[in-house]
Amino acid sequence: MPRRAHITVPGIPWHIIRRGHNRSACFCAESDYQYYLSILGEQAKKYACTVHAYVMMTNHVHLLCTPQHENSAAQLMKNQGQRYVQYINRTYRRSGTLWEGRFKSCLAQSETYVMTCYRYIELNPVRANRVHHPRDCRWSSYRANAAGRQDYILTPHSLYMRLGQNAGQRETAYRGLFEVDLDLDPDQNTAIRNATNGNYVLGASRFQEEIEKMPRRRVAPGKSGRPAKCKISGRTG
Repeated sequence: MPRRAHITVPGIPWHIIRRGHNRSACFCAESDYQYYLSILGEQAKKYACTVHAYVMMTNHVHLLCTPQHENSAAQLMKNQGQRYVQYINRTYRRSGTLWEGRFKSCLAQSETYVMTCYRYIELNPVRANRVHHPRDCRWSSYRANAAGRQDYILTPHSLYMRLGQNAGQRETAYRGLFEVDLDLDPDQNTAIRNATNGNYVLGASRFQEEIEKMPRRRVAPGKSGRPAKCKISGRTG
């Protein structure tokens, strides 16, 4: 079965997941996390891809970023991924692949899902029972978004900027998003997970229809069962 192509529209955020091969570890030491972040920032700037949120788990990475050009995110992931593999192979005297094939991604409708993706990403260590609260994870964007820690990699999304009139107000409002419940609604978790793993669009049906007209390919999972016959043309639709 052919792989689904990544759907790319400049200016619309991507949620990206990249996993280690066979879910094996990608990070073994603090220096590995630091190196990954350094080349992430370097390559994001080089390929005009703004990063809004991230988390680095032992065997996978989540990113929320907005490509400024059609190939920005793909070039970022390709070159950053290759650089990191070279570093790991050199450091640990190994050879071969590190990543599990292509990265997974989905477009996220800004008005509906961007802030949800922020939370989904930074809550990942909590869902995995690695920490009790996202502030306890060193290798995520939470401390920058919620407490103002300097992080040169990050560029706030416009919706984040609307949380307040100044940095203090935005950080307070952002922390408030995590105070009620340290997890998303199960349906939201499922929607983000399915859209990302399937390289679909995450958003309302109208948004999906608008995106589908651009690349002319399916942006949401098809319905199970045999397709209905089109009475007008006689073709299956």
